[in-house]
Amino acid sequence: MKIKWVIFTVLVVFLILAMNPGSKAVNTKEVDIVRKKAVLDNSDLKIIDDFLAEAIQELVRERDLTTIAQKRTVILSRQSTQGQYAQQFSESARKYIAQGFLDAQKLPRQERITGVTINLLILVDGLQNLGLADQAIAMLKNENMVIRYWAVHSLTNPGIITQLNAAANSNQASVFATKLTEIFDSSTPEIIAMIAQFAADVNIPQAEQLLCRIADIRIKRYADWTVKYELYDSAILKYLSSKILLASQSSGSTSPTSATSKAALARCFAQLYSYTIQRYVKGADILNNTQKSHLASVLADTEDKCIGALLKPQMTIRRALTLGQNSLPAILAEHDRLLGSATTPGQLPETLKFDYSTNSTGPKLTAPIPLPDPPAKK
Repeated sequence: MKIKWVIFTVLVVFLILAMNPGSKAVNTKEVDIVRKKAVLDNSDLKIIDDFLAEAIQELVRERDLTTIAQKRTVILSRQSTQGQYAQQFSESARKYIAQGFLDAQKLPRQERITGVTINLLILVDGLQNLGLADQAIAMLKNENMVIRYWAVHSLTNPGIITQLNAAANSNQASVFATKLTEIFDSSTPEIIAMIAQFAADVNIPQAEQLLCRIADIRIKRYADWTVKYELYDSAILKYLSSKILLASQSSGSTSPTSATSKAALARCFAQLYSYTIQRYVKGADILNNTQKSHLASVLADTEDKCIGALLKPQMTIRRALTLGQNSLPAILAEHDRLLGSATTPGQLPETLKFDYSTNSTGPKLTAPIPLPDPPAKK
């Protein structure tokens, strides 16, 4: 999944505007001297502040794509771990990036507003500073999916995840989870995939709920035959299985994944995997070759990476997929053996101790919910 290349292509459409070869380069000489000091005074702190004020303002004014990337690099390369420097850099970046977003809204053309907004979000993403999180959170509900992509990326990149997993930042991780939950109903598959990875990587109890919510959305889209880009479900299924494995290995420890949430994760995993299999079978005559290829990859990859880890290595589905249309009965038989049928519990539910019931007072369901038939061709 070359998500970044897709986004970069869209980004170019928004950002390629008139060339501006005469733009002035920010002076880095003084800030480079300050960055090497062990102790800073007020004049040093002002140099840092002035540098960021000028650099971010230049970034807002610049129109040439190559020069924009260079100016971002100039800013990113002037970060430091020295305490006084890092604090002033963070405070100034927060102040002037916020001002940059405000200045962007005053631009006369929408494509310039969009371009500057995306550019500033890419800078926020590169800085990987939790102090800038509110800048990205403010953009999460933007209807422009490129803006939303970079806002989500800014909150879920590996550097931010590492910081969130520090005990002192667990509350902030919970805030992120809540905010991300509010947007995935209306987001594109690549954004949902990023949120799913966040839920897989962050160590908070809400992460399991978030991951199941994402799976539920995909399940609903399979059910009404509106699902897009099935290949993303391979990643979602891997994230679910990794959480299940973590819970199994951490039984009796302080793992945030309880036995109840483990069963919920397993149920979500099994139902989503079931729907990918059922879609492949029921959609044999209506899906295009790309959709079939994506589904075949999900089926094989999940059997290999997930079922193989949760149960034991096996190749039944992968072998069956090589048979073309003749594979469908064998795939359905393996579906029932692994996941369960109306009369017999599957190997996965028996091993992980879950069923498909959503009502605690109702009968225990041994089979995944059947996928409705595809809509009739018009």
